Amino acid sequence: MTVHRRAEHPKRVLIVCQLDGFANSVRPLGIQQFLRDLGHDVSVVDTYGLSRASDAPGSLGWKLPGSLRPSKLALYANEAASKLWTRGWSFGRRHLSYYVLMTDYRLRRSILTSSLPLDDFDLVICHTPYDAGVLSSATSARTFYDCPTPWADEAFFEGRLTDRQRKKFRRTESKLLEQVDHLSFSWESYARYAVEHYGISGRNLTQLNWGCTPSADRARFRDPPRVAYLGSLSSQFIDVPLLARLSARYPHIDVYGGPPPDPRLGLNYRGYASPDVLRQYQFGLVTCSQDLLRQEGFSAKHLHYLAHGLPVLVPAWRRYLDLLHGSVTYTEETFLSVIGGLSEEGAWQSVSDQAYEQARQLAWEETLRPLENLLA
Repeated sequence: MTVHRRAEHPKRVLIVCQLDGFANSVRPLGIQQFLRDLGHDVSVVDTYGLSRASDAPGSLGWKLPGSLRPSKLALYANEAASKLWTRGWSFGRRHLSYYVLMTDYRLRRSILTSSLPLDDFDLVICHTPYDAGVLSSATSARTFYDCPTPWADEAFFEGRLTDRQRKKFRRTESKLLEQVDHLSFSWESYARYAVEHYGISGRNLTQLNWGCTPSADRARFRDPPRVAYLGSLSSQFIDVPLLARLSARYPHIDVYGGPPPDPRLGLNYRGYASPDVLRQYQFGLVTCSQDLLRQEGFSAKHLHYLAHGLPVLVPAWRRYLDLLHGSVTYTEETFLSVIGGLSEEGAWQSVSDQAYEQARQLAWEETLRPLENLLA
């Protein structure tokens, strides 16, 4: 492992993020710890409940506006409009989401720009596309957009934009991607996608791949092999119906995450759990849609699985798996035979060792190394 020296001239860093308890929490907190270990002064602003009286979903405060300030009331009203117009109404989802998303983006930029002392920091990092407009504000701080995925195309493939709206959204997003001082994506294949399909220059790319913390307690072989799915169940690109069909084929699949799925899907849903639960399993499962963005994309849960030495079952349409050793591809038709091919301990152990070694190479202290040089 790389030995990192404490900074001779510590910097002040602001991280703007949404700590939702899932993948959106893992990366900013990993960066916070990495930079603090180097001696930098790091502040974190959680915008998950920016318009609410509480950031705890399900609480009374979550249902109430957090301020009488006009911009925050407008943000609260926009979120209510999104729920009313774009959740269960297919026409509204396709045709009205653009206006809700852009309103959210502009209001958040206004609120954060006026409330955060940006000039007090040497570097401002933003991890969410919803809040990334704050990076276009005039400030003496350097700006770093740690973009999860190309946002316009994600919204389009989720059925939330028309073709025309996608083009307008891309122009807005591309302007920001070019404007920030430093740009990264959650995985390098998304960076290639943005350069190729958005036409951005990539001149400001400082790529930070997703990282992990390899578990000291690795998974062990058991028969029959048990499969874990760990992560969000809320987006269309996850393809929960595919997860349900695979569960119908193989009864030893346990599902963790949220929100709770429709009981009619027949999933063996186990609620929320920390990644430590993975040591009880023999495979980690990734499901995703087949659109171009997800073909070239990445799933944060993939690293959780590798960190516990789990061979990762990945749809055959996902590309660039040469970057993630320990991955095993499947289709619906081959799913059972793929598991069967690794149901002998020696074969399973070999792939498990590949997975764990890959996790060691993708430890946070390795993937975040460019930040050390950037702040030197």
